[in-house]
Amino acid sequence: MLFHTQSQEDVLVAEETTTGTTAFIIVYNDEFNTFDWVIKCFIDILGHEETQAEQLSLMIHFNGKANVKAGAMNDLKPLKDALVDRGLSAIIEEEKIEF
Repeated sequence: MLFHTQSQEDVLVAEETTTGTTAFIIVYNDEFNTFDWVIKCFIDILGHEETQAEQLSLMIHFNGKANVKAGAMNDLKPLKDALVDRGLSAIIEEEKIEF
């Protein structure tokens, strides 16, 4: 029978990774961009599959906004900027998460 013991190093790594900040790209509904354009932007820029991009565009249409991507601020900023450059109304919101 094998027993696994957790080393001090494992505990320290776990403690370091349990708090942090997650950022979200929020896209708002507008009267200018078509569904097809928004879907194309989500596929091209965010790397979403077509079905996910379609669902997000519908959420934005009916709810007025949607969280379209989560991650680290440094990773999301260029993506948000690219969406804005293509005419979408997008911002980044941060949320501190503690476990």
